[in-house]
Amino acid sequence: MVGPRFVIQDTEMIKHFDIKVYGRVQGVFFRYSAKEKAEKFDIKGFVRNERDGSVYIEAEGEEMENLHEFLEWLRKGPKLAKVERVDMEEGQVKGYNIFDMK
Repeated sequence: MVGPRFVIQDTEMIKHFDIKVYGRVQGVFFRYSAKEKAEKFDIKGFVRNERDGSVYIEAEGEEMENLHEFLEWLRKGPKLAKVERVDMEEGQVKGYNIFDMK
């Protein structure tokens, strides 16, 4: 007699990205729009303005496709923004439950 067989599902692990967006990204509803997009793509983390005029984002998600779509949007930003550069690096997962605007 053969015992029960267990199938382990192949699930993607959560990824974390530290992102800095440069250009005309403050005073153009960038943070608000980023929060809306993050929620649409089920991304957790936060967005905040930096003193140097950039926007800093920590983004976490399970679906690489959703993270990719969010990152693509960050390269354009909202209508009034003029994104010049996006720096991004993978970081340690922090386990955010929401996407917050600071």
